Amino acid sequence: MKKVRFGLIGTNFITDWILEAAREESRFEAMAICSRKQETGQAFADKHRIPYVFTSPEAMAACPYIDAVYIASPNYLHASLSILFMQKGKHVLCEKPFASNAREARQMIHTAREKRVTLMEAMKPTLTPNFLNLQKHLSEAGSIRRYFASYCQYSSRYDSLKAGIVPNAFNPSLSNGGMMDLGVYTIYPMVVLFGRPKRIQASGLLLPTGVDAQGAVNFEYDQLNATILYSKISPSLLPTEIQGEAGTFTLDRIHSIRTVKFTPRGGESQDRSLPLTHHEYYYELAEFIRLIENQQIESPVNSFDHSLATLEIVDEVRKQLGVIYPADKY
Repeated sequence: MKKVRFGLIGTNFITDWILEAAREESRFEAMAICSRKQETGQAFADKHRIPYVFTSPEAMAACPYIDAVYIASPNYLHASLSILFMQKGKHVLCEKPFASNAREARQMIHTAREKRVTLMEAMKPTLTPNFLNLQKHLSEAGSIRRYFASYCQYSSRYDSLKAGIVPNAFNPSLSNGGMMDLGVYTIYPMVVLFGRPKRIQASGLLLPTGVDAQGAVNFEYDQLNATILYSKISPSLLPTEIQGEAGTFTLDRIHSIRTVKFTPRGGESQDRSLPLTHHEYYYELAEFIRLIENQQIESPVNSFDHSLATLEIVDEVRKQLGVIYPADKY
């Protein structure tokens, strides 16, 4: 079985998780790591037995020993790095959010099509067995009338912000904030299931840095309503619900779906959960490698249109809340 040789950008905990998942994917081979500091990159390479270390993305993009790259850089670099590697003929798996805004996403998609390389957003929940099973059986709920999802948690970096230190998570110059970090997890599945909404109405709280701390967004579709909540300054235990005329699907948490229940109208709750047979990050790796093997430039689930539509929605939410990134000005 031919392996796909990966370069990785970013030495944070998400890259650690990806490499944990990669142990379960025999077609994955970690060949290179790129970090701004040589010592940081070397320590990460030693930890994961990665042969090549780069401090320059341009040098890694020119490396003949990698076929694809996983990008876990700060959000504001997602588009420029993706385009850099695609222009060198490398396939790109880019962490969520796909880009700073929809304009950048369109540039990424154009490059993928022009260079005939695979490009996919690493949005993990929509590729897991429980989401795909939900999608398959959603019609059992009859006509869908409401989608509700919540992802709220107290950020481990919020105390630093209150102490006068601006961590990356709350820095607008890095295209960060509540929506980009957590809110996208509630919107992307909605887009996959129901497409683009007709109208959007958002409210929220901004932090002194100019990013959104939390938000509540209502969406109007032709035959259903949707509401999402997100926050980085308060926790929530609310589940996700998809309400239909014939019954309701309940998901424990939208960003990492472990349990799915279906309750028919007037009936008893039925467990529709499927076990996670692999690491939760395995499924996006497996899908991405499958696309490369089949010479497909996009996933039918984490598709270009789904990623673009999500960012178009995020752009509108940020516009209504007054969140502006430097990337928006170019």
